[in-house]
Amino acid sequence: MGTGHDILTLGNPPRAVFIDYPLGNTCGRPFAPEEQYDITRAAVEALAEIAEPGTMLTQDYVWSEDESWKAKAIPDDMVDRRQPRDLMPRYQF
Repeated sequence: MGTGHDILTLGNPPRAVFIDYPLGNTCGRPFAPEEQYDITRAAVEALAEIAEPGTMLTQDYVWSEDESWKAKAIPDDMVDRRQPRDLMPRYQF
């Protein structure tokens, strides 16, 4: 289950459920237990029904009719400002 379509795709899970909500809200809005329950139940049912490996289902839940939250989540210049990945193994001991 995830809210980052590109992250789920690159992770190549055996099966996945995508919900188009802001990152960190995979199971629903904060303080909305009924919605959280509905989303979680629907995702578990969907995961149980997926038979083809690599399938990703998209849930029909909508964060808001106004999709301006998406523009706020993506930088205007589309520059990835994360630090480069360090391939040196850490914390083995």
